[in-house]
Order: sequence, then C-alpha cells, then structure tokens
Amino acid sequence: MRPFQYLLVCLFTLSAGYLPAQVDLTYQKPPKEILDLVDVPLPPSVSIDGKAENMVLLYRDQFKTIAELSETELRLAGLRINPVTNIGSRTRYYNKVELQRVGDKKTINIEGLPEQYRVSNIEWSPDESKVAFTNTTQKGVELWVLDVASAAAKKISEDNLNANMGQPYIWQPDGSGFLVKVLPDDRQALINKSEAIPTGPRISVNQAGVKAQNRTYQDLLKDKADEANFEQLVRSRLVQVDLDGNQETWKEVGMYRSMEFSPGGNYLMLSTIKRPFSYLVPYYRFPTLTEVYDQNGSLVKEILNQPLVEELPQGFGAVQMGKRSINWRADEPATLYWAEAMDGGDPNAEAEYRDEVFTWKAPFDESPQSIIKLHNRYSGIRWGTDQVAVAYDSWFKDRNTKSYLFNPSTPGENVHIIEDRNSQDVYSDPGSFVTEKNQYGRNVLAMEGGQLYLIGQGYSPEGQKPFLDAFDLKKRETERLYQAQNKDNFERISELLDPKAGVLLTRIESPQDYPNYYIRNIKKRIAPQAITFFENPYKALDDVHKEVITYKRDDGLELSGTLYLPAGYDQKKKEKMPMIMWAYPREYKDRASASQVTASSNTFTAPYYGSPVYWATRGYVVLDGASFPIIGEGDEEPNDSFRKQLVANAKAAIDAVDNMGYIDRERVAVGGHSYGAFMTANLLSHSDLFAAGIARSGAYNRTLTPFGFQREERSYWDAPEIYYNMSPFMHADKMKTPLLLVHGEADNNSGTYPLQSERYFNALKGLGAPVRLVMLPKESHGYTAKESVLHLLWEQDQWLEKYVKNKKPVTPRP
Repeated sequence: MRPFQYLLVCLFTLSAGYLPAQVDLTYQKPPKEILDLVDVPLPPSVSIDGKAENMVLLYRDQFKTIAELSETELRLAGLRINPVTNIGSRTRYYNKVELQRVGDKKTINIEGLPEQYRVSNIEWSPDESKVAFTNTTQKGVELWVLDVASAAAKKISEDNLNANMGQPYIWQPDGSGFLVKVLPDDRQALINKSEAIPTGPRISVNQAGVKAQNRTYQDLLKDKADEANFEQLVRSRLVQVDLDGNQETWKEVGMYRSMEFSPGGNYLMLSTIKRPFSYLVPYYRFPTLTEVYDQNGSLVKEILNQPLVEELPQGFGAVQMGKRSINWRADEPATLYWAEAMDGGDPNAEAEYRDEVFTWKAPFDESPQSIIKLHNRYSGIRWGTDQVAVAYDSWFKDRNTKSYLFNPSTPGENVHIIEDRNSQDVYSDPGSFVTEKNQYGRNVLAMEGGQLYLIGQGYSPEGQKPFLDAFDLKKRETERLYQAQNKDNFERISELLDPKAGVLLTRIESPQDYPNYYIRNIKKRIAPQAITFFENPYKALDDVHKEVITYKRDDGLELSGTLYLPAGYDQKKKEKMPMIMWAYPREYKDRASASQVTASSNTFTAPYYGSPVYWATRGYVVLDGASFPIIGEGDEEPNDSFRKQLVANAKAAIDAVDNMGYIDRERVAVGGHSYGAFMTANLLSHSDLFAAGIARSGAYNRTLTPFGFQREERSYWDAPEIYYNMSPFMHADKMKTPLLLVHGEADNNSGTYPLQSERYFNALKGLGAPVRLVMLPKESHGYTAKESVLHLLWEQDQWLEKYVKNKKPVTPRP
C-alpha cells in the first residue's frame, strides 16, 4: 500500500499547485506589546584586550533592511557573495565603534572614522596596541587601523580588498603591517547567466562502483558560467601593506583560500583552490594546494596537494585520507601539525586507533614525526610548552570524547587520558583549559607553578554554577578555586586574567538585569568591580515570571523547560491561559544525559526574532526550550522510535504545566524552527495534543535528503521505513490541525530547501488541511531583514490569536 499512498500524495501535490491560493499582502507589523520589544536599540558587543585594560564597543542594528538583502548576490559553491563590494552578501556590520578604558564609565569617541561606515573583520594586533577592521563602502572593502592609545583610526587601503572567502587580511607577526588579499587587475567581467547563450548541456558522471553519498548541500555550482564566475570572484593578489598604507606585491594572482604566518614570523602557510571544481560539494572540498613560503615569497615546501573530495565513506566521522586540519604549533616558531586517519577514514571499520597526529618542523628537511595516536577522531590540540600539550578526540556513534595530556617531545610516551566521558553528559564536563598569550602572541595553556587551569560551565542537578579549577600536572588532579553560587543572579566566568593574583573576568546578569562584565578577585573577599554599565532594553518583560521546571515523561525520564507566565499573572488565582510551547528535538544514546538540565532561571531574558517569549506580553503562558530528547540506547538508534518519543515528550510538557494549574490544555500551540519545524509537523500529524502549530524553515519529506539528515547516519536505502515514517509529507492525510508554515526563499541550510515547505503546503491544501504558507523574500535559513521579522511576528500573532487564544470550542456531533 505504501507506494500507492506515496503516488497519491504526489498527485495531490501536483494538482494542488494549480489551485489559486495567493494573498496580496504588504509587510505587516505585530501588536504594540511585541513591537516595543523588537524595535529597541541594543547594548554593544564587547571586545576586551588580554590584560583587561581597554575595550572596543561595537554597536549594530538588530536587523538588516529588505533593501540590503536585495543587493546583488551570487550563490556559488557554498558562498554567498556581493559581486559589487566583494564581501559576503550576508555579512552583519557594525555601524558604531567606541573605546572605553576599563574602570571608566565614559566611552571614548574615535577620531578619523568616516561619517557612515560598515565595520566587520575586527582583529587586535599581536601586541594589542591596535585594532584592525574592514569598512565596506558602496564600491568595495577598505582596511582600517585603530590606534588604541590615541583613539584615532585611519584608512590604510582603498576599497579593493577581496573578502569573498572571509577575512581578507592577516597581521604581520610583529604588528608592522598586514598581508592582504586584493582584487586582481586582470579580473574579467562576470557572466550574466540570464543573457548567456548555452554552449551545451550540463553533464555529471560517476565511475561505476564509486559511492559519493553527500548531504544535500545548497548554493552549489550548476554550470560552466558558475564555474567561471566563482573563479573570478575568489582570485586575489597578495600584497604587503604597512601601517602607513604603503603596498608591495607579495605574490601574484591565485584562488587563495587561507593564509597564516608561522608564530615566529619567518614562514607563511598558503592554501590555494585548484580545478576541477564540483557540482556536488562546496568550495572547501575542492582540490586545494597547501604550501609554505618564506618571508620573500619563495616556495619552501609543498605540504599537501589535496584532490577533489566528492567520495567519502558513509557516516559521521568519515574523513578523507592523508593530511587534514593542518596548522602551526602555537608553542614553536615554525612547526606544522596535522591529523591522518588510521582506519581508512571509514567510521565503520574496526580500529584501535582512529587518527594519528604528526608534526613537521621548518624548513621541512627531515621527515614528519608522529607524536600521538588517538582512539577516536581528532578534534584539536591545545599546546603549552615543548613538554606539555592536551589533545582531544570524539566519536559520534557512542558520543565518546577523550582528552590526552602528553609530552610532544617524547612521542608515544607519557600519554595520559585525563578525560573519557560521554560528550552529551554535561554534568561531568571538566571544563576547558585556560589559555594565555605566549612570546609569539599565540594562545597556549596558561601555567603557574606546575598547574593548568580549567573554566567549566558547572551544570549539575542543583543548577548551573560555573567554576574555575586548578589542574596539578604531576598528580593529574583538580582543585576547585572558585565556583559561582548563582542564587539570585547568574555569573559566567569569561577569562582568567591573572592566575597568580586570582583575577577573573566574569559576566553577571539576572532575569531583569542585562549582562555586564566585572573584574573579580577570588583571593580577596570584596565585591566584583563592574567595568561595563549596560541597561536593560527589555523593561516590558520585567513583570514576566520566569522559572525552570522539571517533570517526568510517562517512562520516568526527567525532562525540563523554561516557563514564562504572562506579565502580571496572579499565580494564586491560577487563571487558565493559552500556552505556546517551543522546542527542538535532540538525539541521545543514553537516558542519563538526555535528562540533564542546562537552563537557568537566573539568566537574563532577552528575546530575539525567533523567540516565543514575546507572547508572554500577549496573555500566553510560554514553555521555551522544552526537552525533546530522542533516545536510542545500545544497538537501537534514536530515530527507531522517533514519533513515539516525540509525542511522549509533548504530552509530558503539557501535563506538567496543566498540573500547575496555569493553562487550558485545549488551547496549546507548538512551534519550532528547522528541525523544530519538522518536529511540529510530526506532532500535529500524530497526536491531538495541540490547537495549532508554527513550523519555520523545516524539511518535511526525508526522501529528498536520502543520504542522512540531522544526526541520522543511515541512508534511505538502509532504513526506508524510518525515512517514510518520520516524514510528515507522507502522512499529510492525517493532518487536521491548523499549521502556519514559514520559509525563507533563499534558505541555504543543507536539506531545508524552500521546496520542502512549498510541496508540503500543496499536499496539505490538496487534502483539505487548514494551512498557511508564508515565503519570506530574500531570507536565508535564519531571518535578518527588519521587515521580514516584523511580518513574521505579525503572522505568528495572528495565527495564535485565531486558532489558540480564541479557539472555538468543538461542538460534539449528535
């Protein structure tokens, strides 16, 4: 029956596409209660130097405008480019920059900046006396430098930088200037595809027996015109620029992907994209040549000539053979390191060790040296000295992660596993090692008297209490130096500024107090000193009650969520209110990790465009971040019982708030974004728990993502029943609950093509379900234009008012 049912749904989809369903509507605005929370100026982002002496304050508008999103955009090989300005078309800019000395309450205006500017790509100089940034004009990208002491900025290049592949410059190691990617003089005009005459068909081939099981990437190259345009847009010339703006060509034109100086400054590692390109994978899997040059631009050594990576083994943890993740060691002047697979790159192969890490010292006259073998897949190294380093690995199948304390100077000896745990078990997370700048200006392990330091998030059954630990290198044991209590507020440790003196940089907030930075001395019993003084821009939420609630699923699993009661709600009277529940499913391999609580009642309540918290001002109870674990222990995969667990999670959440006496369970809505939208559609199809749903930017037909989705490793052909049963599209005939579908027309997320919402809408409409589809022009997977966001909030409010708050009671049939 299933193929026949599938055919029927497809026929309904095709026929429904011809039904008139368009609504003429300009951009709308939500009610005042919501608008007053959205249309507010935000406090700045803060960038603090390593000594906590100076801060750069970075201001920007919350949203772009639809006019900005409508600027010229080319989508090529996973990049989104503005070909006029030669920078990412979705770049978020700062439009105001200020300085502030730590300890002062007044900010310092910066002299020399243009009247209007769009700042991005911000980076401190190696000695932190200056800050570099780019300014995007109407024609291109300029390089600027801010002198921190004098609070003066100056432009040091014309608007000819090439930022199409990210940050277009790097500091010289001595801070005397930059190496910059600029547009080549021989750039050719881009091909206008709407005018170009094809010279032949587009043909893709595959060798017999070669598997290329790739995810459904977006924005890929499609034809020869795309190839030509991509090449022209990523070609750059490398120039040296000093602080006075003097320029000298360092290397002629190439498709330069990345560049990094060695810590000692004598060498540069340069990665260059090569042909052939691919129509199956993004640019970062194109052929890439990695080479090392000396300061004069002369080739020292070819490090890796990586071919096109279209074919990989199946499953998470699959990697290409050969060198990968090539970087400079932070603790030595010029030594490269990288990882290589020992299992053929195949996560399905049996192997005691998965990866091996090698180092290679410049000028690369000797052979590379193996320094450590890892049981799982390599995920990074934190260097300390030539005697101390910490390596990390992880493995998806069992969610295991390990960290290894080892001596890089004695390969294979003195390797100690100091962390071996479930990566999803946040209660056992020992924290991250603290770093400090070394003589090369690179981050290395902070050490004092034979101790390292760890900053942890401090999740526990008693609540989140971030901590600072000391780690004894000889005993390999930790000692707690400080732990936030977080009784009435919430303190998060940002940095350890001075290990010897015990000085921390922390951030303190409460549900009504905006996060601000403080200096805390843990050896002196004095109150922390505030160094920023930002005010709460969301005063309208002060009367909204917030708490983290815990409850149990029918099978006994502990769940949680953050509950908001309507502004001014009387908890004693317990009036039955409508509720909106917002969630996102997550897969686990064990019940213990799935039940852990990671939210806090004491954090600041800051709504964003996708938040449901706005509706606490509109008379709704809101359950945000409701736990939706999907568990598969042992040989069982989480998705084997996806629908059953999904419904059980939803029922448990509604039961919990209903038992508290706050809600009318006949007036409950559910919503989610991306995989949360997929969740929403499934809940409405397979339960009668909800009055309505909101699904944004989701995927609803898993046969359109046949080589895996989310955290599902199996392909459609490995588990066809899973793909079929989990797809709301396949069960559109069961959907009778009102569903609001929203999608960005320019969605770039893997798998969530706009087609997913369009086809699902057509199926639901053809089958008579109450559904509305809103396609937001120019928007990607997340929404950024102010007009789009305000209209989205209006749509959601209208939907909730009609189908939830003012839901008509169902009249029983006689």
